[in-house]
Amino acid sequence: MKILFHYSAGEKLQAKLKQLSQNGIEIVCCPEGPEQPFLTEVTDADVIWHVLHPLPREILEQAPKLKLIQKIGVGTNTIDLLYAKANNIAVCNMPGTNSQATAEMALLLIMAAARRLPLMEKACRNGSWRIDKDVEEALGEIKGKTVGLIGFGGVAQILAGILDAMGARVIYNATAQKAGVKYPYKDLGDLLRESDIVSLHAALTPQSEKLINESSLAQMKTGAILVNTARGGLIDELAVYAALLTGKLGAAGFDVFAIEPIDINHPFLKLDNVVLAPHLGWLTGETLDRSIAVALENALCIKNGKQDALKFRVV
Repeated sequence: MKILFHYSAGEKLQAKLKQLSQNGIEIVCCPEGPEQPFLTEVTDADVIWHVLHPLPREILEQAPKLKLIQKIGVGTNTIDLLYAKANNIAVCNMPGTNSQATAEMALLLIMAAARRLPLMEKACRNGSWRIDKDVEEALGEIKGKTVGLIGFGGVAQILAGILDAMGARVIYNATAQKAGVKYPYKDLGDLLRESDIVSLHAALTPQSEKLINESSLAQMKTGAILVNTARGGLIDELAVYAALLTGKLGAAGFDVFAIEPIDINHPFLKLDNVVLAPHLGWLTGETLDRSIAVALENALCIKNGKQDALKFRVV
């Protein structure tokens, strides 16, 4: 069985995968992207371990042996699920394996935005030492703030506990109210109006696309902070840029973007009140260890003809 890991692995991970390539299993790593060597490697792959680069129909058609697409993470919006279903290709994800890492990244972005970390680092590096007085006087703490979480899956639930312990008031919105959750459920409008900090954790669907837009931004507190570690398509980037420029939004932190990699001319890159990360919120050594364990277990199910035992099957 050939497993194609569509990910540019470093030496440490390559060595670990080599140890797992035994007992009839071959794990081949291939940098993300639609170019070579991926187009050659995919033609005889039985399993794809998929990270972020899209797997549309035109690519899947070139993999006649494919039996499983294993998403490393949760979101399957980058996979042509209709094609997979029509061609008996199982699709699985792995909820929970990257939740801790992503929750910690969301916290990092919240804190860095609240304290304007990019400006502080810039001041140290260029020798100016101090930042603008107006910005200094706007620096804030998490304690005592209302943090609104949009989406309340595994990542948001971990983050809520951390924020609660730090003294924040946590509120949330989701597609439905969650049983047994101690934090107040709010409709979206109330959450936006009450929150000092809004953090996005929703899935990207046709209903949630550009959820944060000119209209929803108008409902937010002036000077609020917006953080997104979910999917770039949840926000209207031009509307958010305008809000950051005018001060309607005080600051923001983004690990995800509508188009990735982010264009070098993207307007976000010109703003000092924005903290940016290259969609690595999920990535830690611990996440990779948990993810590979699940992915290998599911690959063995395919190898041994035990499709009914697949974990977290989506299709």
